[in-house]
Amino acid sequence: MAAEALAATPHWTWSVDADGIGWLGADRAGASTNVLSAEVLQSLDLVLAEVERDCPRGIVVWSAKENGFIAGADITQFKTLQTPEQGYTLIRAGQQVIDRLARLPCPTVAAIHGFALGGGLELALACHYRIALDDDSVRLGLPEVQLGVHPGFGGSVRTAQLIGARAALELMLTGQPVRARRALALGLVDRLAAPGTLKQAAVALLAAAPSKRSPPLLDRLLSLAPLRRLLAARIERTVARRADRHHYPAPYAIVDLWRRHGAHGAGAFEAEARSIAALFCTDTSRNLVRLFLLQDRLKAQSGKQTDIRKVHVIGAGRMGGDIAALCAQRGLEVTLQDRTEALIESALARTRAALTQRARSPEAAAAILSRLRADVEGGGVASADVVIEAIYESAEAKRALYATLEPQLKAGALLATNTSSLRLDVLAEGLACPERLVGLHFFNPVAKMPLVEVVHDAQTAPSTLQMAIGFARRLDKLPLPCRSAPGFLVNRVLFPYLTEAMLAAAEGVPLETIDAAAIAFGMPKGPIELADMVGLDVALQVGSVLSAAFGTPRPTILEPLVAAGKLGQKTGTGLYAWRDGRPVRPLPSASAPADLADRLILPMLNEAVACLREGIVADEDLLDAGIVFGTGFAPFRGGPLQYARRRGLVQVVARLHELEARYGARFHPDSHWANLAP
Repeated sequence: MAAEALAATPHWTWSVDADGIGWLGADRAGASTNVLSAEVLQSLDLVLAEVERDCPRGIVVWSAKENGFIAGADITQFKTLQTPEQGYTLIRAGQQVIDRLARLPCPTVAAIHGFALGGGLELALACHYRIALDDDSVRLGLPEVQLGVHPGFGGSVRTAQLIGARAALELMLTGQPVRARRALALGLVDRLAAPGTLKQAAVALLAAAPSKRSPPLLDRLLSLAPLRRLLAARIERTVARRADRHHYPAPYAIVDLWRRHGAHGAGAFEAEARSIAALFCTDTSRNLVRLFLLQDRLKAQSGKQTDIRKVHVIGAGRMGGDIAALCAQRGLEVTLQDRTEALIESALARTRAALTQRARSPEAAAAILSRLRADVEGGGVASADVVIEAIYESAEAKRALYATLEPQLKAGALLATNTSSLRLDVLAEGLACPERLVGLHFFNPVAKMPLVEVVHDAQTAPSTLQMAIGFARRLDKLPLPCRSAPGFLVNRVLFPYLTEAMLAAAEGVPLETIDAAAIAFGMPKGPIELADMVGLDVALQVGSVLSAAFGTPRPTILEPLVAAGKLGQKTGTGLYAWRDGRPVRPLPSASAPADLADRLILPMLNEAVACLREGIVADEDLLDAGIVFGTGFAPFRGGPLQYARRRGLVQVVARLHELEARYGARFHPDSHWANLAP
């Protein structure tokens, strides 16, 4: 290939410096992030063909993108695959390009900054060496299992060859990335480079030419066939405690590849390609890929966040305290207000305890805590860019609070409520500027749940909505714009599930049997455990609001428990007793009634269709995304509407009619089912 033709090759740059070092730069055209699409890999193949003809004395593979190395494969191309054979053709072609890089006769080093994930890490593993920036922004990982597949460009083989089966399997089975120093300890990278020295350090590594590392002796022994089988059996038992084989086949496929091939020989690469090709065409992978792309859609709502620096939170209970802590962790200055110093100190103590476990260092924890301070008198209101009300669910109490807050707010400040069910127009009564009120409904636990419902109504100013969306993104949350209505989207769809569980319990169905039926369907938590985690007082209050609004049954079984102060996890006892943060419950002693799963799940589908009819969210995709990210609805099923389509809309409506005949009008199918496209 002529030099000028090579220079014109899209997505990659190639040059050789005066010292004979080749610089192979990843720079996907027209994009801010490098991903390995089929086109990008084909261009790399052309460059490598030229490099083979005149190999320099060493090659540095680097990224021209500021945000990182390579984020992985192009996920959108997964959607085009209709058959396993198409998947195999795509993957095998990519494997062959990566193999070509691995076979270059000159030493190669991947210089990694930012992220090297999925296919990006697999490409780096094909180099002789890897060096990463010694910076907290660096993440290396193989997250493919979260998309219902596993590494496909040789990663299942090369990772085990490099760091051993135990560490490699953990990396692939969890899908969780590791930071730079952990990657060095594992052996994923050979060296770390100080900021500003990555390229120089990469050249120095090539010059040093250290021996390629090999796994620990125990891992080399574990690669022998008899021990492989023992290790695989043990790991499968661990996997089975977290994921059902029929719901999530990918982790079992990862273990099976190791059991059969042990990362040895060409057959291991071929088996990897065949295995991922089959997984591409499963409902699980298709649904998880869809949710991944919907997550990107929610993230793309950037909103307005540049002017947000100070936050004032009113209410130091579990939700308010955790919201305040999250804001401080994201670099914002936070004041936390409640009636007494003691109430605020309880929230600060929870934050200190959490940071002791999760912060990167004592210094990082101290920096976060320095941004979070008690403010009983509410002096922080006047200078806050965002004021968040997180007091108890009483419209009267909230309106009285707003009457004192509004005169203190500075121009352009956002007034937000964390109400879980009350309508904005009810809360805005008496406000001089109702257009600045917005709902920011966080979910418990705040630190883990990714979704925030951004609630608006006809009075909400567009600038207010954009600022609220931007604030949610500033906190690294997924903002879901929702029209104000009782329960908004998530609680509106969730509470028929919880209520039906309470009705089944009142009929005498054992609590553990109810939870087991939901978990067998694929829910991450059963409704009984979830109610305890939400708080039975909260569940009763929200259930009462929704019951009054829609004429549905109230969860009356909760009333004596709430009256007795048995509120669930936060008090140590509720529907279950709780010990060390976990419910104490027996194993199910009886099989679930045949219709129990449908009783729990189909009301959610029916309510989702009603929300769609009412325009609570913009479209079906956002509805499914909201319910999955807000409730944990079985991700492998893709959301309530996706599940309904897979099961068959006609069949779902017919089943609702059957349940209506047996249990009553609460199962009557919504009129909007007839308007859904099949």
